[in-house]
Amino acid sequence: MNEHAQGLVEQALNTYRSRRPAGEAEAEAQQQVELAVRECLSKGITTFEDAGSPLAVVDLLKTLASEDKLGLRVWMMLRQPNDVLAPSLKKYYMIGLGNDHLTVRAIKRQIDGALGSRGAWMLAPYADLPPDASNRSGLATEDPNDIRKTAELAIKNGFQLCVHAIGDRGNREVLNIYEAVFKEHPDKKDLRWRIEHAQHLDPADIPRFGQLGVIAAMQGIHCTSDAPYVIARLGAKRAEAGAYVWQKLMKSGAVVANGTDTPVEDVDPIASFYASVSRKLKDGSVFFPDQRMSRMEALKSYTVNNAYAAFEENVKGSLKVGKLADVTVLSKDILTIPEDDIPTAKVDYTIVGGKVMYERK
Repeated sequence: MNEHAQGLVEQALNTYRSRRPAGEAEAEAQQQVELAVRECLSKGITTFEDAGSPLAVVDLLKTLASEDKLGLRVWMMLRQPNDVLAPSLKKYYMIGLGNDHLTVRAIKRQIDGALGSRGAWMLAPYADLPPDASNRSGLATEDPNDIRKTAELAIKNGFQLCVHAIGDRGNREVLNIYEAVFKEHPDKKDLRWRIEHAQHLDPADIPRFGQLGVIAAMQGIHCTSDAPYVIARLGAKRAEAGAYVWQKLMKSGAVVANGTDTPVEDVDPIASFYASVSRKLKDGSVFFPDQRMSRMEALKSYTVNNAYAAFEENVKGSLKVGKLADVTVLSKDILTIPEDDIPTAKVDYTIVGGKVMYERK
């Protein structure tokens, strides 16, 4: 079910859920949170960035955080229509609730789809579609004018805006929205708005991230997962010029943050770290190796850069006196072991606030 067509399935699921007793639904939601926390802690994650949830989920996490039952730290984006968000933004703006366990300060939108489904919005047609195919250049999954209204809500209420954009046209449209809104509000500084994924960029748009102060919130693991069909979709020339161009972005002054986009990928940061430094596919080939990160660049993208992307660099992202005692202990030194041994590293301990929350048996 491609992009919004998934909503047909969601409608059926919501109808089923609406018939259940309220207590059963609440218990299921709480169990989902507990299982997600357990999974994250076992993979060494001390802070999870939730890329878009409705207000009801925030209410649940707020309760758990206030009761010291959350287990790990959550930084959250709100994802609901503008008419729902507008009257609620002030109420749901939260920084460090529950002893720094819940922060809500961002809004999520999505301008296009994914490359695999040919839903990413491109400037030129997909190379592997016939001339008579529909949507040859992908599609906008949400109205850019409506996203522009979200941008106004965000900048007026002190929220970050984080927009999913994968195709080069999707990224350009989002950058255009950001640039226009920034110009209309010159008094607003250090906004750290983000583009989630930023996977395929036109070369002309790469410098705009650094120039505008827009963070490229990317996923190293997507590169190696998508690579087998990237060249087929884009053609070799376009793929080399703008697909997962981490070095080009960093050299132009952009901050690149890292993640996994779970549940699209496993939440495991070690796998994404390995993909970031190796760009190695399962067949042993390397996808445009000049764009690989060094191990220190990859480590920073997962720690201090992620903290910066969340306005949390003063309390997270590095081991320093005065910061939160969030520490992940690995079985091997991923900065020095042979590159192909990186995926064999295990999480021995996950420590949140000085407390061991996970220990490998």
